[in-house]
Amino acid sequence: MSAETFLTDFHHVAAIGATPAGGVDRQAATPEDKEMRDWFAAFAAERGWPVRVDPIGNMFALVEWRPGADCVLVGSHLDSQPLGGRFDGAYGVIAALHAADRLARRVAAGEEAPKYNLAVVDWFNEEGGRFAPSIMGSSVFAGLMDEQAMLRVTDLDGVSVAQALDAIGYRGADARPTPVAYAEIHIEQGRVLEREGIALGAVDHSWYTQKLDVEVLGEQSHTGATAMADRRDALVAAARVIGLVHDVTGEFEPESIVSSVGHLTLEPNSPIVVPRRVHLVADLRASSPAIVERARALLLDRIAAVAREHRLTIDVRDFDVRPVQSFPERSLQITEKVAAGLGVGVRRINTMAGHDSVPMNRIVPALMMFIPSIDGVSHCERELTDDAQMTVGVDALTEATWELLGGGLDEAAEQRAAREGTR
Repeated sequence: MSAETFLTDFHHVAAIGATPAGGVDRQAATPEDKEMRDWFAAFAAERGWPVRVDPIGNMFALVEWRPGADCVLVGSHLDSQPLGGRFDGAYGVIAALHAADRLARRVAAGEEAPKYNLAVVDWFNEEGGRFAPSIMGSSVFAGLMDEQAMLRVTDLDGVSVAQALDAIGYRGADARPTPVAYAEIHIEQGRVLEREGIALGAVDHSWYTQKLDVEVLGEQSHTGATAMADRRDALVAAARVIGLVHDVTGEFEPESIVSSVGHLTLEPNSPIVVPRRVHLVADLRASSPAIVERARALLLDRIAAVAREHRLTIDVRDFDVRPVQSFPERSLQITEKVAAGLGVGVRRINTMAGHDSVPMNRIVPALMMFIPSIDGVSHCERELTDDAQMTVGVDALTEATWELLGGGLDEAAEQRAAREGTR
């Protein structure tokens, strides 16, 4: 299939859940997510590829050359953040579908069938905007999260994952394909590739992530009748905590750590009531676990001081801790080989953001590639990568997947098995 066909599909599906400012809003297990999933299933059906849906909502389109053989998994996710961008995740799934189609045509034209079968995957709830934690579907697949526990997770309206998947008809019961390797392409969500004018990034490792679940417990009272000295305002204390989370990065070398608070709820959320409870999630990330651990310790001390000053309780719980993941050297070499064959620049790069490739790399050798993000912007409607950069990425993913289908990461898998066998 041509680059034009890919671009037609990409820009067509960008209209699903489109927002007025050019982004998309397709949160997990919403009607918009269902429409994207229906499109994925139709793409596969047109080519005679069976589609499986597992109990956590992951979708797999199977391209089978050797009955009973294991699979190379290739894909990303179709869900988005609220008012998110149209490239994050969806680009990787659509690129994988087109790469699979090209390879299927290659074999049909007479090239020898590869060693492994191929499964294009749309992972459920990678973003975590509606249901926390993020990277849910791939983590359940990898055995890192408990499936039944994740099905019980609820959104802010009390709807569980199981109920939401049932509502859109995508809570499946199919067997999961057995993977031997995984590949994913994604926009960088940073500006390194753009700044250096490089077409492809070969992801070598992920950053360490530490989230803190923070509950601030004060006392509800009347905003107009309670003296300021008598108030135990949970929101005021929470505001202090948010400032601390932001400011702690100043204790470290520039660009060595990032932090944020992106989720906050308060009770009773009435304009004439001093808030009694605020819940927020803080996010700390760095390439070094030691940096995150030091930032966490500083925050715990400073948050305790805020609790004493405001005469209330602040409970902090570790949440969603993700260690550094190093990708196999062989996967980097494959990306570099593919880039050389295409005549485009490539560099090794780390990922500060989490991706489905990170949990998958825990169970099989994984390969991840980046293409540039204009201005490094992501998780917003202004997210942008140009058509030429996307088509180079599809070409690269196609050739990298062909390498994996022929056993390109078998040696990496054998080396991993040998290491784990000696532990």
